[in-house]
Amino acid sequence: MTAAPHIPVLLAEVVTGLSPRQGAVYVDGTFGAGGYSRALLDAADCTVFGIDRDPGAEARGRELSGRYGDRFALLPGRFGDMDALLAERGIGAVDGVTLDLGVSSMQIDEAERGFSFQKDGPLDMRMERAGVSAADLVNTLPEAELADILWRFGEERHSRRIARAIVADRRETPFETTRQLAELIRRIVPRSGDGIDPATRAFQGLRIAVNDEMGEIDRGLAAAERLLRPAGRLAVVSFHSLEDRAVKDFLRRRSGGDARPSRHQPVASAAAAPSFRLIGRKAVQPGPDELARNPRARSSRLRVAERLSAPAWTTDGGAS
Repeated sequence: MTAAPHIPVLLAEVVTGLSPRQGAVYVDGTFGAGGYSRALLDAADCTVFGIDRDPGAEARGRELSGRYGDRFALLPGRFGDMDALLAERGIGAVDGVTLDLGVSSMQIDEAERGFSFQKDGPLDMRMERAGVSAADLVNTLPEAELADILWRFGEERHSRRIARAIVADRRETPFETTRQLAELIRRIVPRSGDGIDPATRAFQGLRIAVNDEMGEIDRGLAAAERLLRPAGRLAVVSFHSLEDRAVKDFLRRRSGGDARPSRHQPVASAAAAPSFRLIGRKAVQPGPDELARNPRARSSRLRVAERLSAPAWTTDGGAS
């Protein structure tokens, strides 16, 4: 089986949402293969800073730098640190930020990265190729903590049964490969009628935990809020309910949707003014033509918002 090519999801919709213009500065916070960066650079005579935590992105970044010159630069690091990374380049405000959350198809297609339950490889899942791996978690965490990860981040209903089996099996043989873990899960979790592999949710949960993806989303959204100038746009593509819920809740709060979260709670006198305006009330989903070209886009959702002039919020809901 040949690896599927990396196809940027909702590409035209992301570019339309950001409305690139001459002289503006944009951040592609999840550079990957550079699809969004390339489209922005082609759409207007603008500047794009790509950010990626995966060392494998550096070669692709050099290719874009060679083509677009000083209009493009790749910044190694995490998008949750985008304001600090841009400050090192003397950039204090930008006109647009796009984020394509989760794991890239390139990472999934590389068996040696350990993200895929369909290909045998080391049980790794580290985007940065450093730090604690999925094998470390599976082989060392207490049963309750392991079950919690599978439930919270994978939304796996059989999390306790899987964790119990992992702990029992690892006493005899530590888990080293994706095949070992996938086969154990398939023995325990009944196959559903929707064709989804029983290992899908557990692998998702481990991957999110290994890379602190939910924490990174929270930090990235807050960093984008600080970095965007008034009328700047934020466009975020998510692929599963946890990601989309985090983005939706952030934008709802920042656009004034939670000014009075409960009739039992008074409105705080120091509540911050809305810092974003939603562009469209519902998430944008791929159409039938895109789904035919790229089945991996089926669960994607795009949310776009425009930065207002109010100061960025602090974590407690007040203005910074």
